[in-house]
Amino acid sequence: MVGALRKFLDLPRRLPVWNRALNWIWVPGAALFVASQALNLQTTTLGDVYWLLALGVIMAMLLVLRDYRPARSLLLAMAPFVLYKLVEYVLETPQGKIPKQYDSALDTSQAFVIIWLFTFIFIARSQKKQLEKEQALREEEEKAKRLIEAQNAQLEHLVAERTAALTNQAEELRTALTELRTTQAQLIQSEKMASLGELTAGIAHEIQNPLNFVNNFAEVSAELVTELEEEREKPDRDLELEADLLADLKQNLQKIHQHGGRAASIVRGMLEHSRASSGERVPTDLNQLADEYLRLAYHGLRAKDKTFNATLKPEFDPSLPPVAVIAQDLGRVLLNLLTNAFYAVKQRQQKGEPGYAPTVSVSTRRVGDDVEIRVRDNGTGMPESVQAKIFQPFFTTKPTGEGTGLGLSLSYDIVTQGHGGTLAVESREGEGTEFVISLPV
Repeated sequence: MVGALRKFLDLPRRLPVWNRALNWIWVPGAALFVASQALNLQTTTLGDVYWLLALGVIMAMLLVLRDYRPARSLLLAMAPFVLYKLVEYVLETPQGKIPKQYDSALDTSQAFVIIWLFTFIFIARSQKKQLEKEQALREEEEKAKRLIEAQNAQLEHLVAERTAALTNQAEELRTALTELRTTQAQLIQSEKMASLGELTAGIAHEIQNPLNFVNNFAEVSAELVTELEEEREKPDRDLELEADLLADLKQNLQKIHQHGGRAASIVRGMLEHSRASSGERVPTDLNQLADEYLRLAYHGLRAKDKTFNATLKPEFDPSLPPVAVIAQDLGRVLLNLLTNAFYAVKQRQQKGEPGYAPTVSVSTRRVGDDVEIRVRDNGTGMPESVQAKIFQPFFTTKPTGEGTGLGLSLSYDIVTQGHGGTLAVESREGEGTEFVISLPV
């Protein structure tokens, strides 16, 4: 019985001191038995005293465990039983008998006490099982919680490792991006310097013509002045000849002024092209701008290869109004497109096709609220696969060392982002290419 009570109330964990004390609960019984034998006392009376003492100890132990529901139920179960035993002990005669007048009442009370005792024992057992289920459920929850915590810790560790890896990758990407931007800036500078070199070569050849005219007319004018001075020193002056000489001299000076202005215009264009763009748009004569860069690009290529010749076809709309553009930037775009056009016709010419005549044309016209500048050549042309990527940065069709792949990309950005226009290409492989610049008026 003691063992079952220990297990039921879980005494080793809940009341370890009382659990150890129960190991000696037999000692009082043995002492009373020895005393009864020595003093010749009734063992029945001493037995009742021992059981009352044992029940009192159990009741005290249950009272200590009153916070434990099965213990409270056992306390309620045993309280009437202990009270019954106490009354029975008080009413017993020295001979161990109950007076007859109390027999009926005690029998009824005994039946009630036994029913009460077993009822609450079953209640205590049900409570015990319920608590065990709750305990098992709590243990499962704790186990699941510990598992979740372990998984969370593992996930946090993985997230920390992944975050560190992503941070390192981001740092590497930032470093690579910085290096890429530096390289891109260097390539852009190289592209600008190459463009400036081609422009300078074209200017050198283009400016040679007006300078030759200026020199020639200056030399002829000097001879006319000498003849005029000689005529004036003669005693018999020919006034008609002097008038003719003065007229020729005036005409020569006009020619010198005209070609000097042409040379000054070319130099001014070179300075505007090489100067950093201010970003301000000013009304510009697109016909004059396109014609100037057509000739500069052509002479720039001829400066590298004097054997190259091509037909130039400027087709400008004389009614074209001035358009507000950034002249330096748009000039760079035209120079790039025209340089590529002359390169394409030169490549086709080198193939030795019979009857082929390299031709590059530039045309302007107004279309609704826009102005179009078309740069057309009859060069090698491009397949559709190349046309799809022609405006991508670093994409080039030229051999290594002859192109950075930034020219058309920068030109596209200048037209679309800098001027709010469009830049399109139409090409057929083996027939030629046409670039169309569309700008809002």
